[in-house]
Amino acid sequence: MHHFFVEPEQIRDGQVRITGPDVNHMKNVLRMRPGEEFLVSGGGNDLLCAVESLDAESVVARILGEQPSRELPAGIWLFQGLPKSDKMELIIQKAVELGAAGIIPVATKNAVVKLDAKKEESRLRRWQAIAESAAKQSKRSLVPEIGRVLSFKEAVARMDRDGFNLRLIPYENERGMEATREAFARAGEAKRIAVFIGPEGGFDEAEVNLARSADILPVSLGKRILRTETAGLAVLAALMLRLEGGI
Repeated sequence: MHHFFVEPEQIRDGQVRITGPDVNHMKNVLRMRPGEEFLVSGGGNDLLCAVESLDAESVVARILGEQPSRELPAGIWLFQGLPKSDKMELIIQKAVELGAAGIIPVATKNAVVKLDAKKEESRLRRWQAIAESAAKQSKRSLVPEIGRVLSFKEAVARMDRDGFNLRLIPYENERGMEATREAFARAGEAKRIAVFIGPEGGFDEAEVNLARSADILPVSLGKRILRTETAGLAVLAALMLRLEGGI
């Protein structure tokens, strides 16, 4: 079933009014007709709708009923050290599929990639479009936010300000799985979870010490060294299963 996102103000009096680029897609690509059903998500709500009318400016649909939300009971935010090449696109796509509420690019000491203001603006637009596409494909109830690039210090400062009550930083020098088991066991009690992932060069020791001072828990992901594009997804998958009651 086709899936579209709208702003809450586009939902009113038992109807949804869709505007913008989705109108052309619905009319001329999908060739939708009155009576055809589709899914709309807006403000965290999932609505089953049926097309009532289509014109050049909008599609009006009747709300048939509300669907169960597909969101996790806790919001997981991925603070991803800037990777090389186009790896960030893969990370964003898969993180959205795994239920991340948001992805924040982080400029760490060992990151090779440096973005100036112009490049950052262009990348953020593309990354947000990838997040929306992945949210549609995976039938998410919301489009995760791709935040602006932060320094590591700025990212750490968000922990208390934004109320993250479980904070994890996989660190290759951390030994043993006991701390990992204890940390993941707390996921069910958390409302907001932060996961910090280093770039290809890993975290600098000073960054890990700063993280520790902010109650960000170093955890091990096992005996193998995972690539930056693998590590975050491994943590997200484990947290998703834990929050869904699978493990």
